[in-house]
Amino acid sequence: PLSADADGLVVGEGAAAITLKRLDDALRDGDTIHGLIRGGALGNDGRSGNLLAPNTQGQLRCLRQAYAQTGLSVSSLAYLECHATGTRVGDRSEVEALVALLDSEESPPAQPIVLSSAKSQIGHTVTAAGLAGLIRAIGAVRDGFLPPTPIKTPMALITSNPNLRVLTTAEPWETSLRRAGVSAFGFGGTNAH
Repeated sequence: PLSADADGLVVGEGAAAITLKRLDDALRDGDTIHGLIRGGALGNDGRSGNLLAPNTQGQLRCLRQAYAQTGLSVSSLAYLECHATGTRVGDRSEVEALVALLDSEESPPAQPIVLSSAKSQIGHTVTAAGLAGLIRAIGAVRDGFLPPTPIKTPMALITSNPNLRVLTTAEPWETSLRRAGVSAFGFGGTNAH
């Protein structure tokens, strides 16, 4: 994923589950809170080339809706857990949508946003892929690390953009305010962020 040498996805296997609870209820019950979900968006590309063809504009609409709902800007993120499957067309579409959103904002991120994908380590778990990314992002926020995507050369769309970077090894996430985004883009143009 996210590599200049990407040539297709590797299928993995997995199952995942998380528990969601309203913040007030979790605080009242004394639960351990690993992270907060500020909001999100779901969408569909509509008509496109075929079942598996990604659509940059559909993904961009989903990202815009998600950040409009939260009242945050994508520039406020330190880390984005990408859907990034390792296909050239899919990864390019996803990064193009992100770049378009960043370009439309008034100010760039204070630091380049770390792009990463769990698929670089566990493969594409298909129906569990979105939850794998969410669990990875929650762990990064909770434990204070920026996760790696161990690749040799990131795709040119990333290396040519000063607002984006890919880590080959984990780095400490030094700030106390940790904000991440999670994308899951799937079959038939289904988009979630």
